[in-house]
Amino acid sequence: MGVVSKRSVMTLFSDARDHYSHRVRIVLAEKGVTVEVVDVDLKHKPEELADLNPYNTLPTLVDRDDLSLYESKVIMEYIDERFPHPPLLPVYPVARAKSRLWMYRLERDWSPLVDTILGSKNKEHVARARKDLKESFVSIAPIFSEKPFFMSDDFTIVDCCLGPILWRLSLMEIELPKTRQTQPLLNYMERLFQREAFQSSLTEPEREMFKA
Repeated sequence: MGVVSKRSVMTLFSDARDHYSHRVRIVLAEKGVTVEVVDVDLKHKPEELADLNPYNTLPTLVDRDDLSLYESKVIMEYIDERFPHPPLLPVYPVARAKSRLWMYRLERDWSPLVDTILGSKNKEHVARARKDLKESFVSIAPIFSEKPFFMSDDFTIVDCCLGPILWRLSLMEIELPKTRQTQPLLNYMERLFQREAFQSSLTEPEREMFKA
């Protein structure tokens, strides 16, 4: 076991290119939390990461020396409860459950496609995933005309999960057609990306990913 140094502030071990780490950085930025972000080179992970996280994965959050968390949704909800203002999950149980269900569906339906597009070396699998993800966004685009954020009048933790995926569309070589059907989604993306917290959450590699 390596020796883990004492911490006086919250520390996030983050992948500067990965959408799972990005979603956590957005939550931290929305909350205005003082945090030390450690950009980890995936080929040379710090030894202490394995001490903090048995899976040696990113993102990993350490709150001083009392707590180590290593699953993005768990980290985001912890931050939301630890720093309750502004709230990123609804107060009422029914609305809160619906938000968690949307997060689950996003994790099941879209995140695997993103991971395949950005991580697989099988060109056929990548092409199929790219087609499926594009078609899914085009089909769901009209719902963004109903509310300013994803199924909500307020910016929520679900937007924190979806934003990093939409930011990476250019990287994934997905171009949404500019049609009447997709315009609500394109407008949503513009609102999302212009948020001060979203902009401050971006790493330099992420800034280079986006093409207007």
